[in-house]
Amino acid sequence: MNVRSISAITLAVADMGRSVDFYQKIVGLEMSYGGPSDAFSSFKVGEGYLNLILDRQATTNWWGRLIFHVDDVDVLYARLLRAGLSPSTKPADASWGERYFHIDDPDCNELSFAKPI
Repeated sequence: MNVRSISAITLAVADMGRSVDFYQKIVGLEMSYGGPSDAFSSFKVGEGYLNLILDRQATTNWWGRLIFHVDDVDVLYARLLRAGLSPSTKPADASWGERYFHIDDPDCNELSFAKPI
């Protein structure tokens, strides 16, 4: 049996409302379950899911990195800037064949938005 894909990733968040707002309104993910006042929320991402679980003990430590493939890295970067956010890197072409940038979500999970070039 070979592992072929990831079905879902679950991140612990300290404030569900803040995180739902970030992923739904700013990043633009489609919510499939839960909401700002729930203890668990899920967003459809391609064939998989990004899940958020409320953990009021979550701190502002780096938890992990998620890499999203997007249609246009520069358009998303500009949208995040307009929302008042400060990505940690600017869009750049990488030697491994992707254009990408990084930003932290409200709970310090590093997000990488990339597009193969």
